[in-house]
Amino acid sequence: MWLADGWNDYEVIDCSKGEKLERWGDYLLVRPDPQVIWDTPKTHRGWKKMNGHYHRSSKGGGEWEFFDLPQQWTINYKELTFNLKPFSFKHTGLFPEQAANWDWFGEKIRRTGRPVKVLNLFAYTGGATLAAAKAGASVTHVDASKGMVTWAKENAHSSGLADAPIRWIVDDCVKFVEREIRRGNHYDAIIMDPPSYGRGPKGEIWKIEDAIHPLVKLCVQLLSEDPLFFLINSYTTGLAPSVLSYMMGVEIVPKFGGTVKADEVGLPVSQNGLTLPCGASGRWEK
Repeated sequence: MWLADGWNDYEVIDCSKGEKLERWGDYLLVRPDPQVIWDTPKTHRGWKKMNGHYHRSSKGGGEWEFFDLPQQWTINYKELTFNLKPFSFKHTGLFPEQAANWDWFGEKIRRTGRPVKVLNLFAYTGGATLAAAKAGASVTHVDASKGMVTWAKENAHSSGLADAPIRWIVDDCVKFVEREIRRGNHYDAIIMDPPSYGRGPKGEIWKIEDAIHPLVKLCVQLLSEDPLFFLINSYTTGLAPSVLSYMMGVEIVPKFGGTVKADEVGLPVSQNGLTLPCGASGRWEK
C-alpha cells in the first residue's frame, strides 16, 4: 500500500462503526467511511468533542452538524496550503491520501531536468495541480465544475503559486481531450482522478466502469514522444488496482515501454496503528 504519512496538519485519529475521526489543522471532524466496517470502542475524547459531524441519511446523502467550526480554514502539506470548507456529501475540498501520489510524481518532475507539461483531468480543487506546479511543471488543470476550478485557484494563491504556469480549464474532460488531440497538443504526464459517477457541465453522464478505458486510450494519443508518467486514481467504489494495472499495461506499455504498478492508497490511523484504505492508484513510469 502507498501510505500518505507525511502530514503534520492532518490526521486520522480513530475509526469505528462506519465513521472516522479526523484532525484537520485545529479542528476535529467525524465523517462516514464505507471501509470502516469494524466495531471497536470509541474511547478517544474527540468522538464527543468534534467541531463537525456529517450524518449520513438512510435515504441517501446526509447533512452536516457543526459545533464551533469556521466557514473556511487552511491546512498545509509541506509547501502547499489548502483552503478547506465542509460542503455537499461529507467533503472538505481535499483528499489527504493523495499526498502519497503528490510526493511520487513531484520527485519525478524535479529529477527529470527538463521542462514537463502535465495534464490533470477531473482536477477538483487542485491538490495534484499544485504539487506538480511546485515541482516545476507547467500544468493544464481541467474540471467540469466552475466552482471547483475557482477553489483550486484560491489554493494556488494561498500556496504562492498564483503566477505559476497553470492553465485553468472548465470543461468536460473527455471533450477537452478530444479537442487537444485535434489541436495536436501533447503532454509529458497525465493525471486523472475520475469520479465513480458524475455529470458534465451540459448533463453528460460519466460512469467510471464504462468510460475510463476509452478515456485512457484517448489520453495515450496526447502523450509526448518521451513521456514521464501516467497516474490514474480510483476511489473505494471504483476499480481494483489490478484493473488499473491491466488498462495501463495494455494501452501505454506497448507504445512507450516503461513499467506499471498499482496498489491501494491509505492513511495511517494514529489511535490503533492500523491503515485506513482510501481507494487505489495505478502508476505508469518510464
